[in-house]
Amino acid sequence: MNRLPRTLLLLDAVALLLMAAALGMVFFYAPIEREMGLVQKVFYFHVASNWIGMLGFFVAAVAGGLYLFRPRRLWDMVGYAAVEIGLVFSLIGIISGSIWARPIWNTWWTWDPRLTTVTIMVLIYVAYFMLRNSLEEPERRGRYAAIYAIAGFLSVPLTFLSIRLSRSIHPVVVTSHGASLSPRMFHTFMFSLFAFTVFFAALLWHRVLLEQLKHDVARLQMAQDDLV
Repeated sequence: MNRLPRTLLLLDAVALLLMAAALGMVFFYAPIEREMGLVQKVFYFHVASNWIGMLGFFVAAVAGGLYLFRPRRLWDMVGYAAVEIGLVFSLIGIISGSIWARPIWNTWWTWDPRLTTVTIMVLIYVAYFMLRNSLEEPERRGRYAAIYAIAGFLSVPLTFLSIRLSRSIHPVVVTSHGASLSPRMFHTFMFSLFAFTVFFAALLWHRVLLEQLKHDVARLQMAQDDLV
């Protein structure tokens, strides 16, 4: 059995340390928000999770473009893994946002422009897996999935800009005039984004390796069936 690359093991250790440091900053460095209180600390995980969701979809679109330019199984695996991770973190963002919204908006959910567009985005990428599962031929599946990942990415900037293009009760933290956060809140916010990004890189690498192992096992199974 192949061992994990040393670089990946180092990345794992760095990611875990950064995530632990981010957690410590959230609870011990960032001050408690005056009006929202302790629940505001969900903000750091909520935004970082949504950031990773969008980053995953961006990586999938880039991988899709590379696959169309030069069809290689690696790019298809990267795109598949990136969408999977992006979808998981987008769902975490929705759940954490609901937890934050309940005491602030007095409701778990409202069809605000940001919540509406993020729901559409998630459904688009759920359909990505439905498309892949409906196609058996690998090259055709990879080509269609690549095109879909590129087209589906159009929902990402729409989601990001939704609260800037229409009236919304969703807060806008970073504007053209800067961030509406205290210095320590801003430090924690940026560090959390960085920690989650490194964590995403580690997860993506692991997921691609797992997909490679699945492919190798399937190939060995086919070879054994041919011998029988």
